[in-house]
Amino acid sequence: MLPAYLRDVYTWAYLTPRLVGFLDRQIVVQAILWGNAQRLIDNVLTRLKPGDTVFQPAAVYGTFSRQVAGRIGALGRLEIRDIAPLQVGITRRKVAGLPHAHVALGDAADPEDGAYDAVTCFFLLHEVPDEVKRQVVPAMLGLVRPGGQAIFVDYHRPHRLNPLKPIMKGIFYRLEPYARSLWSQEIESLAGSAAAGFRWSKRTQFGGLYQTVIAERV
Repeated sequence: MLPAYLRDVYTWAYLTPRLVGFLDRQIVVQAILWGNAQRLIDNVLTRLKPGDTVFQPAAVYGTFSRQVAGRIGALGRLEIRDIAPLQVGITRRKVAGLPHAHVALGDAADPEDGAYDAVTCFFLLHEVPDEVKRQVVPAMLGLVRPGGQAIFVDYHRPHRLNPLKPIMKGIFYRLEPYARSLWSQEIESLAGSAAAGFRWSKRTQFGGLYQTVIAERV
């Protein structure tokens, strides 16, 4: 069953086939992220290497999944999960012809067991309520094998003089009600006790609007 927050807030974005067809284009993703989509994707790709096993906890619009699959190559393995059947379907079509990429229904807050070289959580956390954020982050850390890493890319509190700050406040208020909390809390803090045993680092970009957080299991 789809969670209430997804049905109540994101039907337009993830559960309406006609709109999904429009939004699932790299040029649209690039526009939504103010021209930064590929830079942010590259933050993930540079952390991966051929042969890696990778877990992606939610579908991502645009070419993200194919780029990850291409980076790890045929000797790697990419496991993609999403809680919405429509998203599973479009992602399967997107990675068709890539036998090392597998897509299935799954809940990022309660994933199946596994051990991966990398977990790529790309713009998922801003779309879920805080209580779900606090489930997803430790769940993703639990999938990281010794020596592996979790890569979180998402929104961040912009610098005080960033001209997009008031615009993003309005967008969040109308369309992304769970995103603003990432302006006031660190992703590491969402991990709770699961943060121990990881080495954390954070990089911000575009006047602080975006963050890439790396949690490396030590």
